[in-house]
Amino acid sequence: MSDYLSMFVFTLFSTLRDLLPIVLIFGFFQLVILRGRIARPMRVLRGFIYVLLGMALFLMGLEKAIFPLGELMARQLTDPVFLFGSAELIPASVQWRDYLWVYAFALAIGFATTIAEPALIAVGMKAEQISGGAISSWGLRLSVAAGVAIGVAIGCYRIVSGTELWLYIVSAYVVVMLQTVFSARSMIPLAYDSGGVTTSTVTVPLVAALGIGLASTIPGRNPLIDGFGLIAFASVFPIMTVLAYTWLSGHITAKRKISIEKEPKEKDKRR
Repeated sequence: MSDYLSMFVFTLFSTLRDLLPIVLIFGFFQLVILRGRIARPMRVLRGFIYVLLGMALFLMGLEKAIFPLGELMARQLTDPVFLFGSAELIPASVQWRDYLWVYAFALAIGFATTIAEPALIAVGMKAEQISGGAISSWGLRLSVAAGVAIGVAIGCYRIVSGTELWLYIVSAYVVVMLQTVFSARSMIPLAYDSGGVTTSTVTVPLVAALGIGLASTIPGRNPLIDGFGLIAFASVFPIMTVLAYTWLSGHITAKRKISIEKEPKEKDKRR
C-alpha cells in the first residue's frame, strides 16, 4: 500500500510540474497582457485540482496495468513458441500468414487504445459542439480508431514482410492528398488534426512495444530499423478514414436534405 501511495504522490507532483507552465502562461496573459480578472477563480481552481488528480490517477493506472499488460501480450503473440511451437521450428523464410494473430491483435489494440485517447475525446467533443452536431463525436472517434487499427495492422505486415517503410508512407500520403482535393474544405483541418491526436498517451507505448517485440522475434529484422515506424502508420491512416467519414456524412446529409425538400412538392402534386 505504501508503494502505491508513494507512487501516487510522485506521479501527482510530476503532473503538477508538467501542468504548471500551462497555468503560468494562462495567468501571465490574463493578468499582465490582457489585464483582466480571472472569472470565478474558485471554480477555475477546483477544475484545475480535478484535472491534476485525474491525470495523476490516469497515468498511474496506465503504468501499473495497461502498459505491462500490453507489453506482455505483444511479447507472447510474437513469441516463436506461440507461433511455431518452439524456437527451433522458425522457418528460414517467414510468411506473412504465420502472423495472423499479430495482425488481429494490432487491429484490436489500435482501435481500443485510440477510443480511450483523452486528446481524441476532447477533439471529438469540440468538433461536435462547433459543427452544431453535424459531426458526431462518436462518429469521429470511431473513424479515427478504425484508421489507427488498419494502420497498425498494415505496419505489422510491413515488419513481417521486410518491405521499406517509405513505400507505405509515401503511398498513404498520395492517397491523402487525392482525398484532400475532393473533400470539403471545412473538414480538411479536422482530418489532419485527428491524425495528430492519435500519437498520445495511451496509443504510443503499446504500439511501440508491439513493433519492437515483433521485429525482435523475426529473423533478419533489426528492432531499431524495423521495430519503429508503426506510429507513422497510426498518424496517416486516420486522416484517410476521417476524410472518408466526413465525405460519407456530408453525402448522407445532402441526400436527406434533398428528400426532405422533395416531400412537400410531392404532397402538393398529389393534391
